[in-house]
Amino acid sequence: MSLILDYLSPVDLIRVARSSKLLREMAYDDTRWVQKMKRIGCWDELKARKHIEEAFGTIADMNSVKHHEEAEQNQDPSRSVRGTEQRPTINVNSLSDGFDQIDLTTTGPSGIPDGTEEDPILGALKLVKSVRGEARQEYGKVHAALAPFYDNIVTEGASFDNLVFRKYTDPLHQAQILSQLQAFAKCDSTEGWRARTEQIQSAIAMFETEAIKEFRQGYETEDIDGRMRNYAHVLYKLNGGVSAVELFIHHNHLVIHKSDFGKVSDCIDLQSPRVKLEQTQAFFTRLSVAYNEEVSIINRAFPTSIEVASPFIEKVGQGVLYPFLTAIFDELHRTDIECYLVAISGTFAQCMNFVDNLLPIQDSADNSDDFLNNVISKVYEPHMDLYLAEELDHFRKISEAAVTDWDRQLSEQAASTESFLMSNINRQADKRDFLTSFKKVIMAPVNILPSFSSTRAGNMKPDRESAASDPPSTLKNPNRYSTIASPTTPPVPEPPTTELAAKAAIMKTKLEGISSLFSIEVALSLVHTAKAGLDRAAQFVNLGGETGSAVKQQCEAIFVALVRILGHRHLIVGFNKAVDHLSNYRPREQGERDQSGVEPLVTFLELVNVGDLILQMIDVFYEQELIGSKLTDRNDFLDPAVKEKKKFEQILDERVAAGLNKGIDVLMEEVDYILATRQLATDFNPSVSTDPHRKTMDVSVTEAATAVVDVASSHTRMLVGSTDKSTLDVFNQEVGLRLFTALCKHLKRQRISVEGSLKLISDMNYYFKFVQTLKNNELLLYFKAFRELSQIYLIDPSDAKELATIIADSGRFNGIWRVEEVYEFAERREDWYQVKRDVERAMYGIGCNVM
Repeated sequence: MSLILDYLSPVDLIRVARSSKLLREMAYDDTRWVQKMKRIGCWDELKARKHIEEAFGTIADMNSVKHHEEAEQNQDPSRSVRGTEQRPTINVNSLSDGFDQIDLTTTGPSGIPDGTEEDPILGALKLVKSVRGEARQEYGKVHAALAPFYDNIVTEGASFDNLVFRKYTDPLHQAQILSQLQAFAKCDSTEGWRARTEQIQSAIAMFETEAIKEFRQGYETEDIDGRMRNYAHVLYKLNGGVSAVELFIHHNHLVIHKSDFGKVSDCIDLQSPRVKLEQTQAFFTRLSVAYNEEVSIINRAFPTSIEVASPFIEKVGQGVLYPFLTAIFDELHRTDIECYLVAISGTFAQCMNFVDNLLPIQDSADNSDDFLNNVISKVYEPHMDLYLAEELDHFRKISEAAVTDWDRQLSEQAASTESFLMSNINRQADKRDFLTSFKKVIMAPVNILPSFSSTRAGNMKPDRESAASDPPSTLKNPNRYSTIASPTTPPVPEPPTTELAAKAAIMKTKLEGISSLFSIEVALSLVHTAKAGLDRAAQFVNLGGETGSAVKQQCEAIFVALVRILGHRHLIVGFNKAVDHLSNYRPREQGERDQSGVEPLVTFLELVNVGDLILQMIDVFYEQELIGSKLTDRNDFLDPAVKEKKKFEQILDERVAAGLNKGIDVLMEEVDYILATRQLATDFNPSVSTDPHRKTMDVSVTEAATAVVDVASSHTRMLVGSTDKSTLDVFNQEVGLRLFTALCKHLKRQRISVEGSLKLISDMNYYFKFVQTLKNNELLLYFKAFRELSQIYLIDPSDAKELATIIADSGRFNGIWRVEEVYEFAERREDWYQVKRDVERAMYGIGCNVM
């Protein structure tokens, strides 16, 4: 039965209520009328609950309810259950039959400028009170106010002769009534409700069409503050003003006359081709003026609560900005990629400046954010994937081209130099003289060894003369290993005439070219190119969201490409070539020198300094461009940029270490060469000298020791400041240990007399002072042992027992040598065969008889 009552009209419900008390209770049930009010949209459940809480408290009990009812009965006894004890006077011929008497003069909220104070019918829905227990009475007020207009339109059909248009002549009042009728029709659930609702919608559409015509006429005639403003408010009252906003946006003067702001052809120089950013800036300037004019119209014509900003800004972006910028981007992408990249980044910056010059739209505090989200994102996001891919590809192509060009120049120079040096060689003569050339190559290391016989000296003379007749490539040149800033080779006045000399000259040019295997100019160029790309791309991080994340990833990819191309393809490859050149360096084949340094090693150390500068450039670039701009997190060990940077630093350290190892090999070869050529036989054994005027008891440092220390110290000082302390300590320690080994081998090749031991002691003290400058306590132990070892040559042959005691005392040498090794050094005494028997007897007891 309750379900049947839900489909009855209000008049029928009143008639049913008159049938019996039970049906009256069912018909007057408050929830039934609350549902009708909710369908209309004028019931506020929160206010209803608040009213109950104010009346009965948040937790109601029977006592509080009884006290409240008694208080109401004492205040107004006539209000006791109107619908039950006091039956209302009902006129069955009236549409409001069955409802309590209502007062239509109830004043609404103050400050409503729509006429509801003078005519409550205009604000009938707004004046409804959400009070439980009084829903039927509140519905009765709405029904009495709107039912006559509703029935008139349903009966007569939609026309301008309807009651609403005859009673109200103001379009604003007509819009208010029609808007309320549209809501009132939602509670009509009786038979034929669909046809009645269509009649109401027809009347509203008819009125809306006429209002839109007037609104557009006001916009076209620039009657902004008059007709346009009035009908904007009329349409807002009617249905929220959606139709007015749509008409204003789709027929907006800014969109219709967008061609006046600028042409795509004016912004592209087809001859270059390049983008004319001054022309695009002019486009944005003209657009901002037109935009601000339309914003002024919006602020003057539309109500403040209507939403115009977002759809208008979106229309400007999609209807004006997007087609214009897309046409520029597509044309430049087809003709020139670099200009395409410049155009996207340049116009984006101009677009951001364009936002700053816009007037705010009323009640749109987020105008800038809306513009960025609706215009910038929608205009630029479709181009982001292609742009970011082209940005990375463009950097790779430029970087690889620069490195490849540098390598090509080096290869061409090497080929041209080799061709020049080999151009003057007679191949037929070489074939006939093959055995002679082969003998020269095989005997070259032997020829430079010191000789004490006149016969060998005589045999060496022709070789020296042959070497002297070689071209200037074998002559002394103090600057032959000087560092050069570009891959240029010093001109050779005249090519050599023999294959051996030509190959020596080729090796010389390779060693000279170590410093040009990679270039700081190329590194600067690549870093500047990467910085330009990052500056262009990093602007788009402000777009946020997935686009912002993609931009950060692509910026990291640019840095990774920089490290791989500059680091691996240029720097590491250069170090590999330098190490190979150092591996092929032979000091004994270089002839005499007038410098203290090993020039290829000096050049390599200068190369290390250049590599360190390039590494610092990459570090600064990483800190300023990626960390400073918050494009990456240095603490994220899984980040591609962090991983690639650490990998590059590790490989660079390995190659520098390998180069320094080869450099130490070269340095030790130089030391061996110096010891072999400058250490005279008479230094430690003056008795073999045939010079009658020689000095006796000479305690000065030998020329060989001075030269060795000069060479070693000059190279250890070069690394100070260019490498970290740990690398420097390792290098110095390795140099010291290798020098110790070289001196041991050298000492075992000498004959040392008691008189010559004084010079040996001086040399060992000189080496010890040099090692002290390396500040390595472990090395000092080795050279302290050398000083102790030199004492065994100072002992007179008559003190063989004392000599044996020193040899057998292993603690004297700090465990550096075993007794057998010290014994080997003692064998280098000039008088060893005189004291050998006595020393062995003292050490091993040889010659003793067991009793």
